[in-house]
Amino acid sequence: MTMNPSASGWIKKLLKEVSTDETFLNTSLEGFYQDLKYCGFIYGSNVDAVSHAIPKNDLTDEELCKVNLILAFFYFYKKNPSEEKFIETVINFYSAITVSKTSIFDSILGKKKSAALLEALIDKRVHIDDNIFTKNFSYFITNALLFVDVLAYQRFLDSNAVSDQYLQDIETAIETVVIEVFESKLQKSNYDYSLTKLFKLSRRYQANAPLDYGNAIFTLKTSLEKRYIIDIACMASWTDTKIDQSENAFLTEFCNHLDLDRAVLKQSILDIDTFYNSNKKNIAALGSKNFVKSFYDNSSKMVIKLISRNSKRLLKELKQSKELMVLLTKSTTRELTEAEHKKVQVQLLDIFKSIPSLAIFLLPGGAILLPLFIKFIPKLLPSAFDDNRVDD
Repeated sequence: MTMNPSASGWIKKLLKEVSTDETFLNTSLEGFYQDLKYCGFIYGSNVDAVSHAIPKNDLTDEELCKVNLILAFFYFYKKNPSEEKFIETVINFYSAITVSKTSIFDSILGKKKSAALLEALIDKRVHIDDNIFTKNFSYFITNALLFVDVLAYQRFLDSNAVSDQYLQDIETAIETVVIEVFESKLQKSNYDYSLTKLFKLSRRYQANAPLDYGNAIFTLKTSLEKRYIIDIACMASWTDTKIDQSENAFLTEFCNHLDLDRAVLKQSILDIDTFYNSNKKNIAALGSKNFVKSFYDNSSKMVIKLISRNSKRLLKELKQSKELMVLLTKSTTRELTEAEHKKVQVQLLDIFKSIPSLAIFLLPGGAILLPLFIKFIPKLLPSAFDDNRVDD
């Protein structure tokens, strides 16, 4: 089958191919989830189509990611073979979770529900802007969290509703556990400390308080949620291509707290080892000596580019918030308190809703870059901030 996920009509062609594939449709949940790992979807680095449902051919990683997201949705939908109904449910799902969140889909949602509309929506969800969306950020944070969409869609099919709170809770639980993984390392590099700090400053979203470890455990209810977060935790441990003794001890304890069999963790470690070693030549992020360093450095470049490209609009919006300008100015001379960080994050997120190019920060995992954003605004707009500087 020849299919181009970057051209119109690809979703219907894909569904036609797999709707008669009894092997794909009848795969057990355990088998399908394992296939999602083998193809790289769970790890955010897509190297093949899940379950080999279609030939890989020369599809790019982004195109494979779009294919795998649709196939994951379709696998969980399969109670009704109607393509039109399936397409409608996915559009309804994304409509439900973006009502109070973001303007990223404003130009799409509200139009006639069709395969073409879903293609545009998936393109926005997986791939925002090729010029500014770095592979490291895309793969390690956003695309590695795409399975959260699948989990939420599964709930949506059961109840015809899904709350923003569910998404926030799952994402925040993931971030909480990833922080614990980094802090469990015996030897930490400066970049480990930097990334841990970024997670700590960014995991709050708009909740009243950070999610502690105990609450993170409590948040994870289903077996699939627990399996997924174990895999994400192992991926975080693997940033330096090894899982040391202290990390292994933490992962073992974490597995026990989730009431999962120790074999689940053993399989998860084996899977991440096999995947990374089998695909390291094809995954740019894993080719660097320090994956965390690569993520941090590339994220910094992306944030600078985003600020530069939107500087005029951003400055206009910032000037309308005197308190935010004061806090950003203070951030150049001292560390902001937790309460001040909270105020800055909430006000910046409101601004991002009005600037489409900055909607990236409203996606799952996007808030992790807010501290970098706060750091670079004064450096890139020095004259504007001098004009508005307020002394302590």
